[in-house]
Amino acid sequence: MKTKKINSNTLLLVITIALFFVMYLAGCVVYNAKGFTHLQTFLNILINNAGLLCVTCGMTCVMLTGGIDISVGSLIALDCMFLAVGMERWGMSAPLLCVLVLVIGVVFGIVQGFCVGYLQIQPFIVTMAGMFFGRGMTAIISTDQVSISSNEWFVNLANIRIFLPFGAYTNNKGVLQVPYIRITVVVALIVLVAIFLMLRYTKFGRSLYAVGGNEQSAVMMGLNVPMTKLKAYVLSSFLCSIGGICFCLNTMSGNVQQATGLEMDAIASSVIGGTLLTGGVGNVIGSFFGVLINGTISTLVKTNGKLLSSWSNIAVAALLCFFIVLQSIFANIKAKK
Repeated sequence: MKTKKINSNTLLLVITIALFFVMYLAGCVVYNAKGFTHLQTFLNILINNAGLLCVTCGMTCVMLTGGIDISVGSLIALDCMFLAVGMERWGMSAPLLCVLVLVIGVVFGIVQGFCVGYLQIQPFIVTMAGMFFGRGMTAIISTDQVSISSNEWFVNLANIRIFLPFGAYTNNKGVLQVPYIRITVVVALIVLVAIFLMLRYTKFGRSLYAVGGNEQSAVMMGLNVPMTKLKAYVLSSFLCSIGGICFCLNTMSGNVQQATGLEMDAIASSVIGGTLLTGGVGNVIGSFFGVLINGTISTLVKTNGKLLSSWSNIAVAALLCFFIVLQSIFANIKAKK
């Protein structure tokens, strides 16, 4: 009877998923007294990282082509500031502003995608310019922190709680706590499922893998490589703008320094999830668990109460190095075979 061999890509995904469960179970054991075992603790990780999940899905698509996008953090800041100032100072409709934010994301992606795909400029240079542009435009709109409080529609949307029919518990004060998620989690999970299906079952999804795997072979197959890259960056920026709306619903404010370093979190989550920096390999399920690992580390540090928040960055950096080395080892083994 023949046994089916597990390839290195599947093994990386298994390692990522196993690492998340080990970390989370360790947190449940160590911080049981602090409520880490409650379902709401896990749901809070999803709530706090809903925007990051949307951004990471887009980042994964770009990285599959062998590219990278370091402008996503500045685009999030621009989206949040545009929403905050638009509602609080310009008196604009919140739904209209959300549509305009998505349009900004598409335009952002078209410009960057055209430069990468058709002008063949290095993705790092193009998106670094996009990063500076995004931060600059955010400061032009306003250098102050603008809180959102007067727009009833947006405030009500942010305060929506979707209660779950299971996992309820009684806290130390004897009050029944029913687990809930917010609308941002629903949006993020819809994005996750949509991108998973797109990558798995559509021609465009297969094209992303083909371009990242071997660009010359993709050309010989008749694929329009420049257009595929352009579409990847448009998709990334569009999902980033969806993430920006989710981010704004969580923070209810706009700030020039908002989402600083978020691009690194998205890249780290994708790599930890098994996406190769060289392109051609990866999936959003792995990226999802990469986001969960990132969020779990931050939650563990906060639950401890005695550790500086910087320790979460150190832990993520260590994991990132570990997975990059692991990817390199598997790639060398594959090359020798």
